[in-house]
Amino acid sequence: MNIHDMLDLLIEQNGSDIHIIVGTPPMLRVHGELIPVEGAPVLNLEQAESLIFPIMTQEQKDYVKVNKELDFGYQFKDKGRFRINAYHTQGNLAAALRLIPAVIKTIDELQLPPILHEFALVNQGLVLLTGPTGEGKSTSLAAMIEEINAQSSKHIITIEDPVEFVYKPKKSIISQREINHDTHSWNVALKSVLREDPDVVLIGEMRDYETIASAITIAETGHLVFATLHTLSAAQTIDRIIDVFPANQQSQVRQQLASAVKAIVSQRLLPANGGGRIPALEILVATSAISNLIREQKTHQIDSVIQTSADKGMILFESYLQQLVQRGAITKEVAMNNAFRPDDMVRLLGT
Repeated sequence: MNIHDMLDLLIEQNGSDIHIIVGTPPMLRVHGELIPVEGAPVLNLEQAESLIFPIMTQEQKDYVKVNKELDFGYQFKDKGRFRINAYHTQGNLAAALRLIPAVIKTIDELQLPPILHEFALVNQGLVLLTGPTGEGKSTSLAAMIEEINAQSSKHIITIEDPVEFVYKPKKSIISQREINHDTHSWNVALKSVLREDPDVVLIGEMRDYETIASAITIAETGHLVFATLHTLSAAQTIDRIIDVFPANQQSQVRQQLASAVKAIVSQRLLPANGGGRIPALEILVATSAISNLIREQKTHQIDSVIQTSADKGMILFESYLQQLVQRGAITKEVAMNNAFRPDDMVRLLGT
């Protein structure tokens, strides 16, 4: 089986990832579970390279040989796009391939709450999607970007490493910029973005001080900024952003963040009853109460405000899990195993 057969197989099985590692057979991740490709051998180095090299250019092969790892995108016919990380493990070449579906699903098709439609209508500010890798953040962001694309006349600029979903201009125009392909670095791209007359900016990942500072500045100057962050909860996201800055800047950043943040969505994909995975979310909406807590360094009180602000569209992760259990969408066991706050989960489920 060659690499293109495996890509086809992953798409047929509605999987999300392929792993190619010396010492194991090629593995597919389907609905969150890793399964070996049926009939495939345990890979040696030659076999692993014969699977990985056909999807790389000579320039990419040379780069990964010297630099040991590389992120890049690969368009597979008209069936889908793959985000690929080629890397070395124990001296051998390996790769993780993530499927980016060819068709961008809508907010409703993804079973996301209706309030995400409202986040796509915001004119300026910072909308953050948080959670670990592989939990659907990029897919949810793509749904919101596509909604803006279909409904509004905007200039949308995405800065990604690599480009994931490919958007076709509808009412909006779209500039998609890939690190190392269309720009030399995050910092260069983010410094120049304000000269490119954007209305909406998607930052693939706020990964360090420079990208976080730039995201806040772009949001402050009248633009809508979408970005992702690897944090658990809404309150933790605020703390993580502030902690990135030197102590003497943190007071100022709190003021900026209190004004700039419009919403924080923390997302997980959980095993659903009947198969597949279903999103579970924690949602913070930046009301005046939330903004005041950020300014006054009282982020430890954010959970309480979320808990009492359901009428504003806010919900704690455990309350969302409780609703999924009540709907029969997930089991109590799944809810308990994935709760951020296990004691709250026990109380809500009455177990």
